[in-house]
Amino acid sequence: MGVRVLAAMSGGVDSAVAAARAVAAGHDVTGVHLALARNPQTYRTGARGCCTLEDARDARRAADVIGIPFYVWDMAEQFHEDVVDDFVAEYAAGRTPNPCLRCNEKIKFAAVLDRAVALGFDAVVTGHHARLGSDGLLRRSVDLGKDQSYVLAVLTRAQLDRAMFPLGDSTKAQVRAEAAERGLAVADKPDSHDICFIADGDTKRFLAERLGRAPGDIVDATTGTVIGQHEGAYAYTVGQRRGLDLRVSAPDRTPRYVLSITPVTNTVTVGPAAALDVAAVVGERTVWHGPGGGDIACEVQMRAHGETVPASVRLADGRLVATLGRPARGIATGQAIVCYEPSPDGDIVLGSATIAETS
Repeated sequence: MGVRVLAAMSGGVDSAVAAARAVAAGHDVTGVHLALARNPQTYRTGARGCCTLEDARDARRAADVIGIPFYVWDMAEQFHEDVVDDFVAEYAAGRTPNPCLRCNEKIKFAAVLDRAVALGFDAVVTGHHARLGSDGLLRRSVDLGKDQSYVLAVLTRAQLDRAMFPLGDSTKAQVRAEAAERGLAVADKPDSHDICFIADGDTKRFLAERLGRAPGDIVDATTGTVIGQHEGAYAYTVGQRRGLDLRVSAPDRTPRYVLSITPVTNTVTVGPAAALDVAAVVGERTVWHGPGGGDIACEVQMRAHGETVPASVRLADGRLVATLGRPARGIATGQAIVCYEPSPDGDIVLGSATIAETS
C-alpha cells in the first residue's frame, strides 16, 4: 500500500531515479529541492559542489518527467549554522569533521524529516546508496564503491523508520542506465564530490578566510624540537604528509606525518609513520542499533572511504570503546567510527560514534 513520500531531489541522477522508483512502487510522491547555498552561484565548479540554480533546475525538470509536484525549500541558514559553522569550529578545535554525515544528521533527516512529518508525509526518500530492508536494518549497498552507509550510520531508529533508500540494490551504472531509459536529462550528469560548500576544493583557503592567519610551531615528536612553521594549525589533519613546511630534516631522514593538532598551544606535532598506529578508539555521541551488553565482535570503519578493521566493541556510559584487532593508521578525532556486522546479504550497520580519543 502506497504512502505519502517526500523525495529529496538534489538535481543529480541518484535522487531523480530514487524519486521515480518511489512513484513506481505506488507511493504518493512530492519532490523537494533543498536550497542550501546562501549564494547559489558559489557552490559548484564542474563536478565539485552542489546547490546551484543549475541543480534546482535539473531537479525540477526531473520532477516534471517523473510527473510529481515539486517545491524548493530554502534551508540555507540552517545548513550554514549546522554544517558549515560546525565544520569550521571542528577544525578550529583540532578535529577533522565529516560534513556529509553532519548534513544527513542535522538537515536531511532532522530538519527536512521533521517538516515532512508536520506536513503529513510518512517518509523521506533519498538517492543514497545503502539498503534499508523490511527488517529495518541499514546495510551496505550492493555497489561497494558507491556505498554511503557510513554517512547514514548516524541516523536514529526513529529516523530510519521514516527513510527510504530505493537504490541500495543497484549499481551506479544500473542507476544511470535506468535514468536514460526514463528520459531523465541527468542520466549522464557528473557526480558531485568533495565538500559541497567548498566548490574549488581548497579547504585550507576556505578555513583561512574564516579563521585568519595563526602562525605556530611544527614540533617533532621524537625530539621535541621545532622543525617548521605553519600559518594555522586548523589547516592540518592527522596522517597528513603533504604541505608541511619542515625546515629541519628528521634525525632518521624518514618522512614525517601529522600526529596531532593542539589548538591550545597552536602546535602541530609530526613524527614517523609508525607513530600513526592506533590500537583503540573511544567515540562519543553514540547511536546504537546492535545488541547490548558485553563485548561485541564486529568490523569498524573510521573514515568515509577507509578499509574496515576487525574490532571488539563495548558501550560504556554512552561512549563506544573499540579495541582494534590490528593497528589502524592515521585515525583522526572528529571522524565517525561505524560498526558493521559482516553478512552475505550486505554488511549490517550496528551503530556509530564520533571519534573523541585514540591510543
